[in-house]
Amino acid sequence: MYKKRAALYAQLEKDRKSTVIAYVTGDRRGLETKISSEIIDLFVHHLDCVGATKKLTLFLYTRGGDTLAAWSLVNLLRIFTDELEVIVSNKAHSAGTLICLGADSIMMTKQAALGPIDPSVNTPLNPQIPGFAPNAKSPVSVESINGYIEFARQSLGANANLSQAFQQLATMVHPLVLGDAFRARSQIRMLASRLLSRDGRSKKDIDSILSFLCSESGSHDYTINRREARDQLRLPVVKPNAAQYKLIKAIYDDIADDLHLASPYEPELLLGAKDSVKYKLRRALIESRKGGQHAYQSEGILTRQQIPMPQGPVQQGIRDERKFDGWRHIAS
Repeated sequence: MYKKRAALYAQLEKDRKSTVIAYVTGDRRGLETKISSEIIDLFVHHLDCVGATKKLTLFLYTRGGDTLAAWSLVNLLRIFTDELEVIVSNKAHSAGTLICLGADSIMMTKQAALGPIDPSVNTPLNPQIPGFAPNAKSPVSVESINGYIEFARQSLGANANLSQAFQQLATMVHPLVLGDAFRARSQIRMLASRLLSRDGRSKKDIDSILSFLCSESGSHDYTINRREARDQLRLPVVKPNAAQYKLIKAIYDDIADDLHLASPYEPELLLGAKDSVKYKLRRALIESRKGGQHAYQSEGILTRQQIPMPQGPVQQGIRDERKFDGWRHIAS
């Protein structure tokens, strides 16, 4: 599939008069991946293969991830090029939207969507998810905390003492997690502000954009379509023509097929009628024509097993013996 996409990247490079690097974090249910700091060295490989270029196009698909990794990636890309373009074929949420804020132009298809950049904090001290394993922790949304405090303020009145409401919050969320949330909120605003100020926007315009992306959108799941990104947020959005759209969609469709984005990960289906099977599942991609393909893969063995129960019949289960989780250089 990479060879097919490499040919499509060549067509896109000719059309955009640019060099194309694709970055995809998969959101296949059960095999989700996120933007993370480990990609920086991989991008250095691709950028070294490409060399300094007048224009660089990042083909991006992601639900988000680490804020600082997104910030580092934008700065790395800009070192290697005079003009950075991001193509959003479908999703560039959260930290993906932060990447877009650092671009000179954002080409969005009609189904493309950006999203709020309010971060969530994930630490070992996060609240446990009821009914799940002890190590299953609930992400703590920065704006959810702000929403709770504002709700308490409005409910209790302007002159009310909020100490009781805060103490109640601190019994549910560890104080250190609350501290991390406050720092994350300040950090995301600072990083986004620095990216937006690069092209001479006024402080008033930057504050307006940040207010919407960090709080006024109301929910982290809110999606920002092409028209809203262009007309209301006044981001440098470009609309592809019919031929460009067809090419972009062909690349996305091939990636979605390669990573099986539309079908959830179900071990039972992989096993079929067998008692044991080896698996190799791709979960994220970084690709360029000169740098080849890096794929984040999970590799292991699925085995049927019988689980004796204290009462009742033996139950059938599936053991997942994971042998490898990480990036591999697949093609060059």
